[in-house]
Amino acid sequence: MSSVKKLAGQTLWYGVPTIASRFLGYLMNLTLPLVFAQPAITADLTQLYALIPFLNVLFTYGLETAYFRFAQQTEPNKLYSTLSTSLFMSTLLLALGLWLLTDPIASFLKMSAHPEYLHWMIAILALDTISALAFARLRLENRPRRYAAARLAGIFINVVIVFLFLGILPHYFQLDTLQWIRSVHPNEESGIVYYLIGNAVGSGLTLLLLAKQYRDVSLRIDPIIWKKVIRYSLPLIIVGLGGIANDMISRLIYQQVVDLPADQARHELGVFGNIIRLSIGITIAIQAFRMAAEPFFFRESNQSNAPQTYARVMRFFVLTCCVLFLIISLYIDVVGWFFEAIHRGEWTEGLQWVPLFALGNIFLGIYYNLSVWYKLTDKNQWGAWITVIGAAITIGLNIWLIPEFHYLGAAIATVSCYATMMILSYWSGQKFYPVPYNLKKLSMYIGSSVILVLIHRYLISQLHAAWFNLLVATVFLGAFLLFAWKEFQLDRKAKAFN
Repeated sequence: MSSVKKLAGQTLWYGVPTIASRFLGYLMNLTLPLVFAQPAITADLTQLYALIPFLNVLFTYGLETAYFRFAQQTEPNKLYSTLSTSLFMSTLLLALGLWLLTDPIASFLKMSAHPEYLHWMIAILALDTISALAFARLRLENRPRRYAAARLAGIFINVVIVFLFLGILPHYFQLDTLQWIRSVHPNEESGIVYYLIGNAVGSGLTLLLLAKQYRDVSLRIDPIIWKKVIRYSLPLIIVGLGGIANDMISRLIYQQVVDLPADQARHELGVFGNIIRLSIGITIAIQAFRMAAEPFFFRESNQSNAPQTYARVMRFFVLTCCVLFLIISLYIDVVGWFFEAIHRGEWTEGLQWVPLFALGNIFLGIYYNLSVWYKLTDKNQWGAWITVIGAAITIGLNIWLIPEFHYLGAAIATVSCYATMMILSYWSGQKFYPVPYNLKKLSMYIGSSVILVLIHRYLISQLHAAWFNLLVATVFLGAFLLFAWKEFQLDRKAKAFN
């Protein structure tokens, strides 16, 4: 089996729990309009799930990537024990620090009435962090099925708890589950906390299923290994924080910068959180790809044809992302029809800007592919600088554009940030680790998919009929799928010829 085929297979396995997590999470997101009539009620949830990725970066501080980097040149058990012990100790200290700072953090996030949300968030962070290195070990050992099983079990429990306490018990058994939760959290009025409880219990189950990965861990730190790893991983904290800032900062600052009364700002934040999640398909592809690609890139780096392999991977990745971009963008009106059908028309605000967020995510995925160069050459400081520049663009444009253009302003900031990071990473990577990317092909894939979406929007603006909308969308998607299939076949023949 070729290395690219093997990567594709592993990406599918890592994608199973990722797809399940995002899809089921998205289903839960679609239930928000069913359970909560007003988007403002979900604003706290939007903020918390924007904050968690930031804190995840601090809690793990680049140890997963460092583990892949040094596993080939360090005694495996000693490296794993050192990193695991370091992670246990730091998680305990960081979780305790956050718990003590709950009140000021809640005040800043404008959720002082619900400090319990932060307590559940801290539990989720601690459990997920301790699981992180075990998952990295499974990835390094090429055990995607076990990885998928552990992930899916936690996801299943999470979904069951949310639907049980917010959907099934109240509506089919006429039980007041809000009264139950008020006995623990007196200020809880909406049931939003069940989303956090479900997440925490799911994370706890996942950790239990990964316990075997820690049986051979010796709770001690080798100072030589630890110092080497920390020197490598520290710049990755900046890379991670900057990357999360680019993805999440708009949700964290939206209601602080938008020029609206507080209630209306919370309404728009709730709607905005829904808009962002609609670009889920490309986010899933990126996350699943990264799970498989990071250890793959390190393993392939010793091969003489590694640059050519990375270039092929990029082509297939971009082509796949363009297909997902078209599915999201061409059928976005279906989501609007759903919300209108359940008399939740206020949730449809800003749907027209979802394709821009999806396009930005394509640029982000390309950037992640390009970033292999600084990880392989131990020049992580370059990645840090690129990410800092991206974060500065994100923050600046969000502050400047959101007050005037609201959802569109955030979308423009997203596309601008990721496009800049993509260009900078390509330019610097070609200087230190040249890879023969086919820029002409990549540009054609992205350009043609964007043109198809623009033509679709123009045509349906001329004829407002649902059947016509879906017909044109399906024809355009089918045409691009045929084109993508021919591209795969051409690559296959070229590889066989060589």
